[in-house]
Amino acid sequence: MTITEDFERHDQPQHDAALPVDDLRLDHVELYVEDLDREAAEWTSRYGFAVVGTAGGPEEGFRSLALRQGRILLVLTEGTDDEHPATIYVHLHGSGVARIALSTGDVEAAFAHAVDRGARPLATPARTPGTGVVAAEVSGFGDVVHTLVERDGTDGLPAGFRHVEADASAQTPAADAPGLVEIDHFAVCVNVGELEEMVAFYQQSFGFREIFEERIAVGSQAMLSKVVQSRGGDITFTVIQPDPDADPGQIDDFLKNHGGSGVQHIAFSSEDAVGSVRALARGGVEFLSTPATYYELLGRRVELRRHGLEALRELNLLVDEDHGGQLFQIFTRSTHPRRTLFFEVIERLGAETFGSSNIKALYEAVELEQLRQNGPAR
Repeated sequence: MTITEDFERHDQPQHDAALPVDDLRLDHVELYVEDLDREAAEWTSRYGFAVVGTAGGPEEGFRSLALRQGRILLVLTEGTDDEHPATIYVHLHGSGVARIALSTGDVEAAFAHAVDRGARPLATPARTPGTGVVAAEVSGFGDVVHTLVERDGTDGLPAGFRHVEADASAQTPAADAPGLVEIDHFAVCVNVGELEEMVAFYQQSFGFREIFEERIAVGSQAMLSKVVQSRGGDITFTVIQPDPDADPGQIDDFLKNHGGSGVQHIAFSSEDAVGSVRALARGGVEFLSTPATYYELLGRRVELRRHGLEALRELNLLVDEDHGGQLFQIFTRSTHPRRTLFFEVIERLGAETFGSSNIKALYEAVELEQLRQNGPAR
């Protein structure tokens, strides 16, 4: 099996003209879900999030919970009315990421800038009565939308949410907390022909910069990827499309099963990947396994700067290295009925890329394992 990897890092100019979207930061992520109670139980018991807010009711056609861990704010929403957007989204895609909310110091200016440069306006800027929150809504990619949020002395919850006092009996003990800090990046799968279009859209409408691109081929399959990032570095999209000149692969499967472009996985950052993965595993999170031969070959690729080889082997953690340093990463086993959503834990020690060489290393390890089992070819 042949694996090739072609990548290019983009060094961006440091003195671009100021834009109204320069200060965009990640505010929260909303997932539309089929069963709110089941999803909330998984995020609290397995992933260690705490419920901090609630919204909706029978008369409003939806139920929502806000959950927090570190600087991560997730919103889970179940539609209880057939016409609610969450109900429609779940029917089309299953549970998944439907909204990525971006905070800014001036919603009106950011909204005008985005719309003037190609974003479709979905809701004009408006202040929620009785709060210090001004919000607007514009199109994103696929069926994912962006809420632009401006806050003034609020508690950080989305507009319309009621604060919930933490239930001490339901909180994850500090010793068992996973220690997830923030969202490192979103991996987004798009149809053939949409990669350049999405990159240009985020550059023009939101002032993002393209920071990295690569092509990864595994045998007869291949994928193309470009990474765009907000000017402040707080929001990162790794955008992936199938290579049209290669055989169909996992990205094609996602697009078919999801019903178009969407978020394939969310990467959560950690300051201690070993500790985080141990805690998550104790909570019941399952991770993808790694061939034992991967760790036999690891010493030829990198000299570990942190964590011992045995701990990495025990937990199936992967290691990569680039011009900036090392990263440790692992992916959860998808529990989604369509297998179109999973999650990643990533710890960065200066590394700026996304672990693509692990694909090559994993396949080399699998080939070595097969050779040992089957003997040399004759």
